[in-house]
Amino acid sequence: MDLVLNKAGSYLIGQKASKEFSSVTNDLNNLQTNITGATEKLVNKIKGKTQRPLPELLKEYDIPVGIFPREATNYEFNEETKKLAVHFPELSEITYRDASIVRFNTTVTAHLEKGKLSEIEGMKTKVTFLFISVSVILCEQTEIHFTAGLRRTRPRAVYEAFRDGIGIDKF
Repeated sequence: MDLVLNKAGSYLIGQKASKEFSSVTNDLNNLQTNITGATEKLVNKIKGKTQRPLPELLKEYDIPVGIFPREATNYEFNEETKKLAVHFPELSEITYRDASIVRFNTTVTAHLEKGKLSEIEGMKTKVTFLFISVSVILCEQTEIHFTAGLRRTRPRAVYEAFRDGIGIDKF
């Protein structure tokens, strides 16, 4: 009987330790991401290059500023390759005025062009009952087209407002 209790206790303690270790690992990864972003900002300040706010960058490329949640902690943009990476403190989602729902991973990457985000990773939109990965967003004067398996057209005005994301458990 003691042997069974010892094994069960060892198993439960091992499971708890595994969860705690996983939590510590996640915290360290988040810390590393924050330190990396802060270091890059500091180096750019020393070089005399300051990073403009994300909404300004999006406006310059004719992308609605409300396409990303307000909680973006920082972003990286390579002017040469046009690669954009936007970082968030947690998984989140936004429900827009037209009832469309978009989910965001902790990092969203994309190729940024005038009026277009392509090669998107880390963004999903709700189509009927499922969340489908968004691959391209094309912005026109009055409409915005999401390509997520199939192309959906939505009114652009809905995405002009900068919104708060809501934390979610699963991406």
